[in-house]
Amino acid sequence: MKKVLIATEKPFAPAAIKKIKGIIEKAGYELALCEKYTEKSTLLEAVASADAMIVRSDKVDEEVLNAAKNVKIVVRAGAGYDNVHCEAASANGVVVMNTPGQNSNAVAELAIGMAIFGLREFFTGKAGGELRKRTLGLHGFGFVARNVFRIARAFGMKVVVYTRYSKAAAAAIGLKVTDSLEDLYAESDIISIHVPARGEHIKSVSMDVLKHLKKGGVIVNTARKEVINENDLVAFMEEREDVKYLSDIAPDCKALMEEKFTGRYFSTPKKAGAQTAEANINAGVAAAEQIVGFFENGDETFKVN
Repeated sequence: MKKVLIATEKPFAPAAIKKIKGIIEKAGYELALCEKYTEKSTLLEAVASADAMIVRSDKVDEEVLNAAKNVKIVVRAGAGYDNVHCEAASANGVVVMNTPGQNSNAVAELAIGMAIFGLREFFTGKAGGELRKRTLGLHGFGFVARNVFRIARAFGMKVVVYTRYSKAAAAAIGLKVTDSLEDLYAESDIISIHVPARGEHIKSVSMDVLKHLKKGGVIVNTARKEVINENDLVAFMEEREDVKYLSDIAPDCKALMEEKFTGRYFSTPKKAGAQTAEANINAGVAAAEQIVGFFENGDETFKVN
């Protein structure tokens, strides 16, 4: 009997576990839980007897993969998978998958909420602004950005996008695609960042780009901190007292940002984008279904390594 391990320092909701268990046991597999662990040794012991793993933001590094002798598939319940060492997984013959799109509405709603929070002066009572008639710039056009676009339209916003890989998809739904990232920032009142922390996206939000942002601009980052050149961001916000930065990922320079930019900087206490009951269930169920599909049918649709 195959054993599927849910290894989550930050557990799924009980409703999600119930649904995952139903899918796994219907396939004739065993479900095991390793939740709220505080020591890596606990995880290493748990993976030793597993055939598959479902994780959230848990670190699946080379040591974990070497200990998981029987594991053939690891599914990250969510879109980002930088917490899984893909090269080590490939070296060990392990397929890595994510569950794209399952958390996208939750993250998109947070992005819009943070934009409102920024425009309304962090709810301090000061006179703020409205989303309607403002221009929203989407830095990237994946699942989350497409949901942000849907919501922003309902607010009466104009939306533009910069994307290198989804130009046809954006144009097909009537979105203006800018010629460059610099042009996107120059046209936008609010920037919403939706690119992964890899390749050309690393530190792509640099001074060369930031300096083009419109007066009074608000930058919302629900992606990854690594896409920001933090030194440039600090320097830019020192120069431009009209700009705000709100993030779902605390930057490495969090203390400095809090000290220098009171009323202009905010980050969530911990990553909250996917922290809704709905997203929790959706991502967990998708992960379970992908594991069953992999073992029963050889389905590798969402393989990322």
